[in-house]
Amino acid sequence: MSIEKGRAYFAQFGMEDQVIEFHVSSATVELAAAALSCEPQRIAKTLSFLVNEQAILIVAAGDARIDNPKYKAQFGVKAKMIAAEDVEPMIGHGIGGVCPFGINEGVTVYLDESLKRFTTVYPACGSANSAIELTIPQLEQYSGYMAWVDVCKDWQEA
Repeated sequence: MSIEKGRAYFAQFGMEDQVIEFHVSSATVELAAAALSCEPQRIAKTLSFLVNEQAILIVAAGDARIDNPKYKAQFGVKAKMIAAEDVEPMIGHGIGGVCPFGINEGVTVYLDESLKRFTTVYPACGSANSAIELTIPQLEQYSGYMAWVDVCKDWQEA
């Protein structure tokens, strides 16, 4: 919904001051990397899908793309992204700011293996001009993830 929702989520952990707000858009991997002066692959993009009419989020490295055969093997269905107009009502954040923090009840979060090669990554914080730097253990903790999955391709091991 907004950076305020992201800050409120992290306030319960005393981390609201670590949320970064930009004066420019960080709505895409490329824009976020430019705003942060970091490698695009360190942007932890959050992708929203429907699995049997249930919303799920997959957090993946910025250089990773969904691999349809791997996705189907993992979830038992073809990858179907949530329609743009349904993302905010289903997830709790709008496109460009989708993240695994402060999301709606019933949304399951998965972390993709493509992230494990980094010490820290930068997910969004609820708006198209926000981010937070988290270690992988912090990402696990604050995302409330269900499991690590291997559903992406085109990324390189470090």
